[in-house]
Amino acid sequence: MSLEKENFLRTKFISLLQRLEANTPARWGKMNLQQMIEHFTDVTMVASGKIQLPIATPADKLPKFREFMLSEKQFKENTKSPVLPPEPLPLKKHTKEAAIGKLQEELIYFFEAFENEPTKKTIHPAFGELNFEENIQIMHKHALHHLRQFGIEVL
Repeated sequence: MSLEKENFLRTKFISLLQRLEANTPARWGKMNLQQMIEHFTDVTMVASGKIQLPIATPADKLPKFREFMLSEKQFKENTKSPVLPPEPLPLKKHTKEAAIGKLQEELIYFFEAFENEPTKKTIHPAFGELNFEENIQIMHKHALHHLRQFGIEVL
C-alpha cells in the first residue's frame, strides 16, 4: 500500500483545497469549486461506509474498472459518475470554508473507521467492494483528478 497516497489524503489534500479561491474556474466540467468539495465529501462518506450505494457497474465490466482503479492512469476530463445526475447537486454548505471543514471531518472519520475495523470493506458504486488500501488508491486518484480540474497539478 502506498503510504505516500495515504499521507497525501491525511495531510496535503485539504491544504491544497484551502489555497484555491472560491471563484476559481474549473478547467472542465459543470461543478464549481464548492460543489466539487461537497462531491468529494460524499465520496469519502461512501468510502467510510456512512453512505451506502449499490454497485452500478455491470458485473462483466467490473474487472476492467478495477484494473483501471489499481493502475496509475488518470481519470479523463469529464469522466461521468455512474450515480450522479447530469447537473451538479445543490450546495449543502454556505461557504467553501464550511464545505472544506465537513470534508476534513469525513476524512478523519474514514481513517478512524478503518483503524477501528482494519478488515472492513465498503462498496464503491463504480469499482465494487474495496478494502482500506483500495479505497486509498481510488480516493487519491480521484483527488488528483479534481485538483487538476481546478488548476493544481500534483507531481
